[in-house]
Amino acid sequence: MRAIRESWPLTLGFLLLAGFWLGPLPAMSRTAFSAHMLLHLGIVALVAPLLALGLSRAGVQLDGMRNLRGWAILAFSVEMIVVWGWHAPALHEAAARHVSVFVVQQLSFLVAGLAVWLLGFAARSKAAASTTVIGFFFSFVHMTMLGMLLILAPALIYPADLCLGAFGFEQLEDQRFGGILMAAWGGLIYMAGGVVFGTRLLLRDEPDDSGAAA
Repeated sequence: MRAIRESWPLTLGFLLLAGFWLGPLPAMSRTAFSAHMLLHLGIVALVAPLLALGLSRAGVQLDGMRNLRGWAILAFSVEMIVVWGWHAPALHEAAARHVSVFVVQQLSFLVAGLAVWLLGFAARSKAAASTTVIGFFFSFVHMTMLGMLLILAPALIYPADLCLGAFGFEQLEDQRFGGILMAAWGGLIYMAGGVVFGTRLLLRDEPDDSGAAA
C-alpha cells in the first residue's frame, strides 16, 4: 500500500499524458484554438506537476546541482519563451499544419513544465526554493497576460482555419475561450503552486545548504 501511495502521482501523470497525446485533442487542436489550449494546459498544469511530484517521491532531488538558483532562473525564463513563442501566430500555425513541428511543440511544453515543477517539488535549499516561488508567480503573471491578450483581441490573431471552433464556439469566441483557459486554468494553477511552495518555504526552520551555491 505504501508503494501505491508513493507512486500514484507518477502513474496518473503518465496515464494522463497518454490520454492527452493519444486522445482526440491533438487532431482537434489543428482546427480549434480552445482544443489546443486544453492540450497545452493539460500537459503543463496537470501532467507536469504530477510527474514532478512522482519523481520527487521516487527519490529525485536537485539540491546536488551546482548553482541551482541559476538553473531555476534559466528554467523559468525558458518556460516563458516556450509558452509565448509557441503562441506567436507563425509558430502556432506551423505546429498546427506540420506534424513534426507539433511534436517538437508538445515535447517542449512537457520538458519546460516538468523542469519548473520539479524545482518546486525536488529542490529543498532555501536559495533555490525562494527563487522557485518567485518564478511561479512570474509564470502566473505572464500566463495571465497572454490569456488577457487573447481575450481582449478584437479580431482573430491566428489564421481563420485554425480557429474554426469547438464545443459550439464561433471563431473569435474559440480564440477568446482559449485565452480564458490560459488565464484562469494556467495562471491560477501556477499561482497556487507559488502559494504552496512559498508556504512550505516559510514554515521551514532548517538552515540553507550548499545546493544552490555557485
